[in-house]
Amino acid sequence: MGLLAASCLGAAHGAASSVSATPLAKYQQECAACHIAYPAGMLPAASWQRLMGTLGKHYGADASLDEATTHEIGAWLKTQAGSYKRVSEEPPQDRITRSAWFLQKHRAGEVPPDVWKRASVGSAANCSACHGHAAQGSFGERDIKIPN
Repeated sequence: MGLLAASCLGAAHGAASSVSATPLAKYQQECAACHIAYPAGMLPAASWQRLMGTLGKHYGADASLDEATTHEIGAWLKTQAGSYKRVSEEPPQDRITRSAWFLQKHRAGEVPPDVWKRASVGSAANCSACHGHAAQGSFGERDIKIPN
């Protein structure tokens, strides 16, 4: 499982010392209501800023929040965003699953293309389907189990 088995970036890997290992409670509450609260280090600050500015049309859903919550989460994401070389690139449509590092980690030789189409997986954005501790920000090799 080579590259896939390696950590998918770990929330704090290579980032500035201000990175917190503990997610903001509001971020967890609001974002994890629909999907895992992706580790902030998986996207650069500019991507998070755009995402927070377009919550009314968040990938086809209305994920609008009140202004204070939007500001608090946005400020936290900005300080926790990926700032190291591998994550400095803004991926197309600000999608983690379209970032160069994600595509490299999940290349066809590591993850067969049919995996994403399995009912038990659904899409590449469903990290928890294969990464047993994704909701806790852990993407380590021992936690990977590709479902049938």
